[in-house]
Amino acid sequence: MIEFIRCGAPQYKANLHSHSTLSDGCLTPEEMAAAYREQGYSILAITDHEAPYDHTALSSQDFLLVTGYEAYIRPDPNCRYNPLAPEIHLNLLAKDPHNLTFVGYRPEFCKYMPLDLAQSRPHSGPVGPRRYAPDYIQSFIDAARQSGYLVSYNHPIWSMEDVETILGYEGIYSLEIFNTGSALISGDEDNGALYDRLLRLGKNWYCHGADDNHNKVPLDDPDSDSFGAWTMVLADELSYPSVMKALEEGRFYASTGPAITELTFDGAQVRIKSTPATRITMHISPKLCHHAAAPRGQTLTEASFTIPDNAPYVRFTVQGADGTRAETHAFTRAALGL
Repeated sequence: MIEFIRCGAPQYKANLHSHSTLSDGCLTPEEMAAAYREQGYSILAITDHEAPYDHTALSSQDFLLVTGYEAYIRPDPNCRYNPLAPEIHLNLLAKDPHNLTFVGYRPEFCKYMPLDLAQSRPHSGPVGPRRYAPDYIQSFIDAARQSGYLVSYNHPIWSMEDVETILGYEGIYSLEIFNTGSALISGDEDNGALYDRLLRLGKNWYCHGADDNHNKVPLDDPDSDSFGAWTMVLADELSYPSVMKALEEGRFYASTGPAITELTFDGAQVRIKSTPATRITMHISPKLCHHAAAPRGQTLTEASFTIPDNAPYVRFTVQGADGTRAETHAFTRAALGL
């Protein structure tokens, strides 16, 4: 039996993508940490643009700061923003909390960190101008991984890259299936369909949720980009090594509301439990899903499924009565031993 989510095991609520006053956010790192801790989070990664900082001094016994930053590559070599052109943003999360390596450092892209500080950081990866080209982007990802980072793919709808382009990237561990900030811009940063398409084409990444918050409005404003999407990390304990190991191994799921309290596989038999939901779905393909649905006006908290022989993978969605969802990553037949 495989217990992906064991009943009663710890789950740590995390925002793995956020911005502070050290780049284009409006709250200081201290204010961010306090706000997320007050909302019941256990983990926060402050990933300012082209600005690797170590915030672990803000960690406490019940709240962990993850070191990382957001890197981006645009078609314009001087980093000029074009709202009608594709680009790529990558979150680099450091396996070592004190790793501040700058990958592919270019002053043109470093708009927020003081240049003398940026130049004093360890540097790695491609030198010369950044190029929005598959070979350059792959060399950047490779260098980030070699420098001790987990690399995730941020807000794919906002980034406007073609699926064929995304398929070419190797070494990314997870895709943002939810991104609060980008969803508030267009109403459209729900990446379940894209994730399924990537899976069908053999790209077996994990998926996670994040806010990408900049806090340009108060936290209680309807347009606040905080506390909308998160990742539940299934680490053995709230320590930096344990959390990073869980992320690297895919022991997490994404949510905008519901919690998944149990998910076990006994051969082809699946059992899933959750907080009250209106529907629990096992996805096999966009044409083939198995559902457990509550009667109108009621909820359910568990479901059982049998994985069919023709399923190349399965993944699970739990939908709350308010339309919020929890999403697991995909489990291939090989991973389940089928």
